[in-house]
Parts: sequence; structure tokens; C-alpha cells
Amino acid sequence: MKKFFSIFLFLALFISALGQDSKPVFQGQQPAQEVDTTTKPIEKQTRQVFSFEEDGVYFSNDFDGARLNKIERTGENSYTILITPENFPINMSPWYAFKFWSKKKKEINVRLEYPEFARHRYSPLLSKDGQKWKPLETSRINEEEKENTGKATDRPKRIVMRLRSGNKPMWISAQELQTSKHVFAWMNKIAKKRKLQIEEIGKSKEGKPLRMMTIGDSNAKKMIMVISRQHPPEVTGYFAMQAFVEKIADKSKLSKQFRKEFAIYVVPLMNPDGVDNGHWRHNAGGIDLNRDWTKFNQPEGRIISEFIKRKEIETGGKFYFGIDFHSTWDDIYYPLERKFTDSNMPNLTWNWLDRITKAIPNYEPNIKPNEKLEPAIVSRNYFYVSHKMEAIVFEIGDNTPRDFIKQKGEVGAVELMKLMLGEKDSRE
Repeated sequence: MKKFFSIFLFLALFISALGQDSKPVFQGQQPAQEVDTTTKPIEKQTRQVFSFEEDGVYFSNDFDGARLNKIERTGENSYTILITPENFPINMSPWYAFKFWSKKKKEINVRLEYPEFARHRYSPLLSKDGQKWKPLETSRINEEEKENTGKATDRPKRIVMRLRSGNKPMWISAQELQTSKHVFAWMNKIAKKRKLQIEEIGKSKEGKPLRMMTIGDSNAKKMIMVISRQHPPEVTGYFAMQAFVEKIADKSKLSKQFRKEFAIYVVPLMNPDGVDNGHWRHNAGGIDLNRDWTKFNQPEGRIISEFIKRKEIETGGKFYFGIDFHSTWDDIYYPLERKFTDSNMPNLTWNWLDRITKAIPNYEPNIKPNEKLEPAIVSRNYFYVSHKMEAIVFEIGDNTPRDFIKQKGEVGAVELMKLMLGEKDSRE
């Protein structure tokens, strides 16, 4: 008996230790607060090459998506880069992207410095061509003044990177660069492959095109709305949106049937100004677009709102589902509370989440429902309050493995199509 008790005690302590070392669960963002969304000034970067001839080392922010505000030499082959936002107040998402090269092969030390309120968030990615990316080895990153509160959002105040430099430029970026050029190229590719329609439905604050892709019959009375990249750095959410859309547009029997009954309207890049200007959060009007779905002081959300209203009138139909793809510290879904059932397809979102849980082995989704509807403020609430769509914010973690992102997007599309077509769950 004593031996059995000793084994039991050992196992209990072991399991307890595992629990202490496990990764903290992300608790989600606080509910969105209403803010003034009238246009505010932004600070634009000076695009240039920064030359340090004494070392034969060079840096550049002269490309779309770049963020490098100031740089100074702090020693031989050592530099401090200041990364500041487009304006204040703003959330803690310090975006950075720049090129570096040197006359001779050497190692350089680069410190990323942020304003006092901010913390380092995005793990650096490297690229030789701005297309293919890989993480910088952790052994080459030194974190300084890291928070230790036990939360999933703990981050260092700054980092120092030890970089290999040569005469060919290298890109370094907070996430994979996916500027308007990349997004529009993806849209054109899938549209050509699947014979889809792309149209410009309006202009951004800065005058860039806001482009929409239509999948299915544009005269269909049953419709869904898909948007992403309201916030410029949120690339992983965009990747999930790509997988979601590509699945709906593919040649499978399920997708073909879905497209016969539903029209799917996709705006992959809601904030082209912020993306191309390397913003942390806001559009060219200095505003968080996902706080402007009540007043519509900025053109981007207003264009989507007017489009939805127009399609409802033209078709005499309804929008049944709206999904807004984002990125945050870790994977999480933000649906509305189950009690909100006054929609065009009641309980669709929660039934969908149940099916996703069953469809992905050993997966327990992090779900944080929202219980406040008005003022609408964010896209999800606007979709539900104004158009009776079932709606959700689909968030992907900054560092979620890219193959799992693709799986989540594809599975989400499959399970949504089955559910909206009325197919029973064969797993039940």
C-alpha cells in the first residue's frame, strides 16, 4: 500500500509540474470600446537608404510594407533601429520590415527599439528575395527586459539580432510581406484559375483600389461576406482566409454545389494603405478600421456596408454569414453569445465551431464569445445587427505553424459549406 501511495504521489507531482510548465492559454482581447473615428494625422516614414560607410553597411526602408523610422550606429557593425507607429494611441503591434546588406561578408548587431509603451511582438523572419521566408534562429536573438507575468502575451522590451550580412540585400520582417502587390497577384491567379470575377468597389482613404472577388452566382439570393487585413500586420489571418477561399473555389463536388446556391463576396485587403505604408494598426486616416463600423467615418468600411445593402436590394436576398479574419497572440475565435439567435440562419456559427472541433483531431478551440452588440463598432457586430448575418472574428496566432493555418482554413470552409447546405454530420 505504501509503495502504491508513493507511485501515486510521484505521478501527481509530475503531472502538476507539467501543468506549471505548459504554455499559458491566451485569454483573448477585451471587448472593443467606442472611439472617435474621425481622421487623425499620421507620421509618414522617409523612404531612403541609410548608409554607414565606415562599416560598409546599408539599410533600406524604400519598399512597400517597410517600417524603419530611424537608425543610428552604436558601435562597430552595431546599430539601433527605432520603430514607431503611424500615430497614437495605438495597440502593441510594432511592425517592422527593412533590407540590409554590406560591401563584405560580416556579422552585424541590430537592436530593435520601440516607444516606452510598446513591447516586441513579432519574431523576425528572413528572406533573400522578399518571397520565401524563414525564422531567424533563436540563438541569434537576445531578448532584453522580458516580462514575466505568466501570461501568453509576455514579451521583451526590445531585441538584439545577430545578422549575417553580405553584398546581396536580405529582407527582415515581422511577418511574411504580403503587400497590395502580393494580395492582388493572388486574387488574379485564383480568379484566372477558377474563372472568378474581380471588381474594384471603391477607393481607400489614400486612393488605392479596394478590390472584391466574387465566387459563385452573383445573382444568388443567399450570400456570405469574407474580409481580412483590416489591421496591416495580421498576415496569419490572411493566410487562413486564403485557404478558406481557395477551398470554396476548388473543383470538389461539395464546393461546386455550394457555389450553385450561395454567392461568396471576398475582400482580402481591407486596408491597402496601412499595409503598403507599414503601419502597425491604422489606415491612412489614422484610424483602426475595426472600430468604425458604426459611424463609418473612413471609406473602407463604408464601402463594404454600401455594397452589402446594394446586393440585398439587387437580389432581394440575404447575407447569411460574415467572417472577418485577423491575427493575435494565439489562435482564438470570437463569436457572438449563443443567446443571439435573431439571425438569418440561427445557431450557424456555434454549430460550425462544434463541427470544426470534431473535424480536427485532438483540437480544442479557444473560443471567447462576445455578449455586447451595440454600438456595433466592429465588423462582426455590424454584420449581425444591421444584416442579421451569423458572424465571427476568426483569429490566428502570430506564430501558428503555417501548415496548421492552412488546415484550419480548409476545414473551416468544408464544415461551413456542409452545414449551410443542410448536410448532416456523419460523425454524429
